[in-house]
Amino acid sequence: MIQCPMPRTILVADDDPHIRQLIVFALAKAGLDAIEAEDGEAALAAVAAHHPDLLILDINMPRMDGIEVCRRLRAAGTLPILFLSSRDDEIDRVLGIELGADDYVTKPFSPREVVARVMAILRRVAAHPPDAGHATGTLRHGRLTLDTDGWRACWDDGEVALTVTEFGILRTLAAMPSKIFSRDAIIDRLHGPGFAVTDRTIDSHVRNLRAKFANVGAADVVETRAGVGYRIGACAGA
Repeated sequence: MIQCPMPRTILVADDDPHIRQLIVFALAKAGLDAIEAEDGEAALAAVAAHHPDLLILDINMPRMDGIEVCRRLRAAGTLPILFLSSRDDEIDRVLGIELGADDYVTKPFSPREVVARVMAILRRVAAHPPDAGHATGTLRHGRLTLDTDGWRACWDDGEVALTVTEFGILRTLAAMPSKIFSRDAIIDRLHGPGFAVTDRTIDSHVRNLRAKFANVGAADVVETRAGVGYRIGACAGA
């Protein structure tokens, strides 16, 4: 089992106490502290009270489902979220990613897989925290500006709120504007080689990016090259 080198607190939100126990036990073996929430409202309260480093969030919960919890959290910040889904409906998984979840795992799952995905997200966040002292500078492309020190994306003078994964994709593309990145190449840049994320997950993140920038009049941020992948668009506001 992979061990976490630094103290981290994970919030596990699921209405099934047995699933919570299973995940909490696996997290503890990996050196991660865990707190629990039995429904969506309790999850929001726990986030406010304990400020966890990551949220493992079930979609189907009483009082408030995981999708609504994710929507509210994404309106207020960028807490990393790993969705748990018991449904086979692809729309649920895609919707979770489009709302800003960083990854998802379907039930039944392997506790080792959950821990591995949690650790991968934590490594990515630790490598690029909002107040990172190791600067890679400011990237500008057309009307798009990426502050890689402050983890901020701006269109003209207005900030566009992005999740960690969305920002990572946009930074990858903007850093090499002439390069077309395959989905696998993007996954490798975000998670490291060999991480099990589907192409559809990257496509969902890109759709979400486009939707957020379209809301501020930027319809040309990411360009698709059919059968190849993605590259940064002209960012001229077309």
